[in-house]
Amino acid sequence: MTGSAGNERKTSGPPPALLTGAVADALRATGGHTGGVYLCSATSRLLRLAVLAGLPGPLFRPWWRVHMDRPFPVADVYRTGVPVVLANATEMMRHYAQLAAGLPFQFGSLYVPVVADGRSFGVLSVLRPATADAAEVQAERERLTAVADALAVALLRLGADGVDVTWDEEPLCVRPPAAGPAPGRVGRFSWDPATDVVTLDEQARTLLGLPPDEFPGTLDALARAVDPTDAHRLPGLLHRTARGRPPPLPLQVRTTEGGLRLLELWDATGVAARPGDASAESADLPRPIAGVLLDPGPGALADGAADLLPEGVFCLDRLGLVVYANARAGHLLGVPRDRLVGRSLWEAVPWLNQPTVEEHLRGALLSPEPAHFHVRLPVTTDPSSVPRPYEGDWLRMSLYPGADLVTCKAVPAHRVPDDTAREPSETDAPAPDTTTPTTPFYRPIVLAIALTEAVTARQVSAVVMQELLPAFGGRRLAIYLLQERHLYLAWESGFPDGFLAPFEGVGLNTRLPGVETLTTGRPLFFDSMEQLADAYPGIDLDASEGARAFLPLIASGRPVGSCILGFDRPRSFGSEERTVLTALAGLIAHAMEKAQRYDTEAALARGLQQALLPRRLSQHARVETAGRYLPGTEGMDVGGDWYDVVEAGDGLALVIGDVQGHGVQAAATMGQLRSAVRAFALGDRPPEEVMGGTNHLLIDLDPGQFASCCYVRLDPATGLARAVRAGHLPPLLRHPDGRTEVVELAGGVVLGVDPGAHYPVTELRLEPGAILALYTDGLVERPGHDIDEGITTLRLALAGAGDGRPAAETDAGGPAADHPSDHPPGRTLADVADRLTATARQAADRADDIALLLATRRAAEVTHGKRAGHGP
Repeated sequence: MTGSAGNERKTSGPPPALLTGAVADALRATGGHTGGVYLCSATSRLLRLAVLAGLPGPLFRPWWRVHMDRPFPVADVYRTGVPVVLANATEMMRHYAQLAAGLPFQFGSLYVPVVADGRSFGVLSVLRPATADAAEVQAERERLTAVADALAVALLRLGADGVDVTWDEEPLCVRPPAAGPAPGRVGRFSWDPATDVVTLDEQARTLLGLPPDEFPGTLDALARAVDPTDAHRLPGLLHRTARGRPPPLPLQVRTTEGGLRLLELWDATGVAARPGDASAESADLPRPIAGVLLDPGPGALADGAADLLPEGVFCLDRLGLVVYANARAGHLLGVPRDRLVGRSLWEAVPWLNQPTVEEHLRGALLSPEPAHFHVRLPVTTDPSSVPRPYEGDWLRMSLYPGADLVTCKAVPAHRVPDDTAREPSETDAPAPDTTTPTTPFYRPIVLAIALTEAVTARQVSAVVMQELLPAFGGRRLAIYLLQERHLYLAWESGFPDGFLAPFEGVGLNTRLPGVETLTTGRPLFFDSMEQLADAYPGIDLDASEGARAFLPLIASGRPVGSCILGFDRPRSFGSEERTVLTALAGLIAHAMEKAQRYDTEAALARGLQQALLPRRLSQHARVETAGRYLPGTEGMDVGGDWYDVVEAGDGLALVIGDVQGHGVQAAATMGQLRSAVRAFALGDRPPEEVMGGTNHLLIDLDPGQFASCCYVRLDPATGLARAVRAGHLPPLLRHPDGRTEVVELAGGVVLGVDPGAHYPVTELRLEPGAILALYTDGLVERPGHDIDEGITTLRLALAGAGDGRPAAETDAGGPAADHPSDHPPGRTLADVADRLTATARQAADRADDIALLLATRRAAEVTHGKRAGHGP
């Protein structure tokens, strides 16, 4: 916990009132207790939390930024445009194990896209109590979608007016809307006796029953806002407090409507005013006064009894503000009660800024289950703190969640149970560096889960950058891998351009920290660049003054490489933090070793696949063909998609297929099927026999594996085509006038399933200038969308592929419309194939392989005396 967020307001971008209002509407619509909205950052592929309602921002800093490639619901919703509903923790673990590991509490959540007119602005989310009733959550999703749509329309208008609708600041942290007068509400105020200016925040005005923005801001106006019996004494109490003579705390006043309020006062200069403080009483000038106004709710009359309890009791609102504390709580925590109430817990009691407390507070704010844990009291060195009789001993803390408040109980624990973590020794690290954006004791399970989903060295490096670096507040990352006793850079982020170039390929005998951490197996930590320069005189340093951590990447005793973490500011590394970083380096090393094996296997598979795909398509004077193949970028990077053009008697056979799965096995099976189809086609066997024979071959080769296929036997002279398909997607046909249609072929089951399968033949005619398109599902499938939508998009793109518009406007991944146009002279079919795959080629992530085969007939007068064809 490192301070509060949301105190600063944006000077540009979406109005905060628009965003906070949308989140409030979302919570009202769903009955949720916490909500937020993520907007696109100016940084590519990054979403940032713009508003967080109902939770303390510092406790949830790890989720302020979400990369669009992370396996998180917010990222998935933004990428796919499809809402995600997680009714309970079980659903979260099933679908998002990494998020569940980071927030292992019982709650449900909903996420919907903020989209208008085809433009995606971000994601609106709500956290709610867990439930087993999925129908209930689905109904809430519809109401949440309506709120998100209204927000998207407003953002669209702002964007049209030239307003920047991205977000790159800390989130605005606000309270959720109250269903009614909520107990424990707290407002802040201040008074400067030199100017007689009284400042009230919005909550304080509400507690006093004052209309918004109609408070004159004077002491007399404040006195008029309370009951007449209290009005005459309030100015005098404030004046005496300003002179160092505060009243007994808390001071009880009533509003003009009779509502009981508790008034807490202190010196705004930061030094608490104490009764009997001689220096304060003799001050020549009155000092500014700050305070809080508290609505204690119906239990206020029991406050006196609470002060007599042996337990310390205090209450936190949903933003982590202490809204009540009895005398015993201040005594045990070592903080005067007047400095506890009205402040955030991590501001008032900084020694509670530790991972155990953070984790339990998160749980109490997200789930209804009470939490119990032990925390050790530090030895007091501040003379202004309240003396504690249990210094160095332990407190047993209990957290009891409520709808609006978390009630906390603290009691001395003279003996710590056996299951409690070890007592920290006097040599342990001091309190965490408050400049670090999250708890430094990052949960290794979160990184471990993320690494299981990374298969290439680049993906492993990206996970480290997205997960590990922010958790420790790092800004720079370099990963070197060992090859033939030299270290080569595999990934870098945040370092100045060219700075790491001199270190490329350094040998293991070089005296550099990145080398020595690997050769010795010991991590190296430097609190500042000055400390690094002292240890390694003459080493090149970048302009940063921050700390550095050099971690050895060693897997099962084998050296893999080294990892360098860089920080913008000097900082110290505690003993527990060093242990966690070293353990995480081991996880990274094992993931890198696995990735290197994968890269080797993938290279072999890609080589096998390239060898099996046709280098040149069979040609015919009356037919032009073009084929394209794009490997997937996820999984094994290679698969079983293929296409082919084979001479079949006096005609041509057009073939496309897709073997189930990816990797070497799928590529090998693809090669066997391609060879079988070619053999059948070269013998000019009828299409139904070609498909039937291939089906039997696959069943004999590998029972349990299957493939889809489409086979078209084309007569170039007449344009007659006889086609069969086995579970494959239907071809598309673009007529010479630009009209397009889906060719409905009577089909059979996929190959490799039924030895008695029948594959009926469908006849069609290909006119000169018409284009027949065969394709695999990778070109038309999009997560969260029906495949028919993808086929329609491809059909429209094919319709526009013959006109003069830029490829980006007519490719299969973008909008297109029917524009009748003949295949223009001079434009080859290869150009059309490139336009249809333009978006897919530019995509960084392709979940599946893509194969495309196009064929068109030329008119007789065009092809007289020519032989033409286009290979891949």
